[in-house]
Amino acid sequence: MKYIHELKNWPEFHWSQERLADRLATVRHRQGRLIGRMEGLGFNLRAEAVLQTLTEEVLKSSEIEGERLDREQVRSSLARRLGLDVGGLTAADRNVEGVVEMMLDATQKFDAPLTSERLFSWHASLFPTGRSGMSKIRVGKWRDDSDGPMQVVSGPIGKTRVHFQAPEAVRLNREMRAFLEWLNGKKPVDAVLKAGVAHLWFATIHPFEDGNGRIARAIADMALARSESSPQRFYSMSAQIRLERNAYYDILESTQKGDLDITEWLEWFLNCLGRAFQGAETILASVLKKAHFWEAHGVEQFNSRQRKVLNRLLDGFDGKLTSAKWAAICKCSQDTASRDIDDLVKRGILTRNPAGGRSTSYSLADFRKSFFLFPR
Repeated sequence: MKYIHELKNWPEFHWSQERLADRLATVRHRQGRLIGRMEGLGFNLRAEAVLQTLTEEVLKSSEIEGERLDREQVRSSLARRLGLDVGGLTAADRNVEGVVEMMLDATQKFDAPLTSERLFSWHASLFPTGRSGMSKIRVGKWRDDSDGPMQVVSGPIGKTRVHFQAPEAVRLNREMRAFLEWLNGKKPVDAVLKAGVAHLWFATIHPFEDGNGRIARAIADMALARSESSPQRFYSMSAQIRLERNAYYDILESTQKGDLDITEWLEWFLNCLGRAFQGAETILASVLKKAHFWEAHGVEQFNSRQRKVLNRLLDGFDGKLTSAKWAAICKCSQDTASRDIDDLVKRGILTRNPAGGRSTSYSLADFRKSFFLFPR
């Protein structure tokens, strides 16, 4: 069996324009419609939508690789770098700052050429300690295969399954030069399709010891930003890929073991992107709900701890809110947390969930108010 990069005409990808035409037209229409709707928001709401979208993108791209980052650290790091005043910023670890730095460089500077040095900087940002887990890796350099061929494997030691083997390290300079010339070039390829091809091509070259998946998705995000001529992100491709992770790995593997006709990969990419636009509706609803919550309660007095936790709840709180979690978030005593919570319950802003005793938890009261500013 040959991998795609071992074929004679690699990397001369081709696809069926006829099979993709309807999907591409639908995706382009929905892409334009979503951007139009978001542009109809005021500056503050639009900035909040971008912040939520980028937070999801950073979190979910890492989750695809099995790494869980702290949501508040990611959000705070993004807000600081975007110059947004969101209040109560949380200090972020070096690894979080690095992932955020890479994502913002890809999306906010989408029109700058992608170069080897820029990729090396992204890689160094992902691995600020020079290690992946317990293993020391080559950072900011192409892999050298000193420990054997680069393989994507799964399963326990001794029973591993090889899903893919990347090109030999001696080919990397030539392979990456061809890739970057194509990506930065002006060949007549629809910019959305170019994002899908770039994702596959980079993931197949697999030029680094680790981090290739996250960088491939950042490159795709950069190409999608180019397709919109805008740094503002209103949907998260990585969040949708995370939901479809098994299908993502399956189609990637089958394509890398197939021929140079990548129509099926691009069909999947376009369909996944379409579903990512649906996810943007959830972000939009969350942003508008948050805005109208503070509009509805703007005359009420909240202390800084209450405002901090209420914003956490409105942004999507992981798990159940308890007095112990409140105390940990606000760095206050359990008694103070209980008084804050009781005050909000009496005012009808929080409700106690059915389970009581030590497992007592709280949720935002259901306030129903129309918060769509324009028709669907």
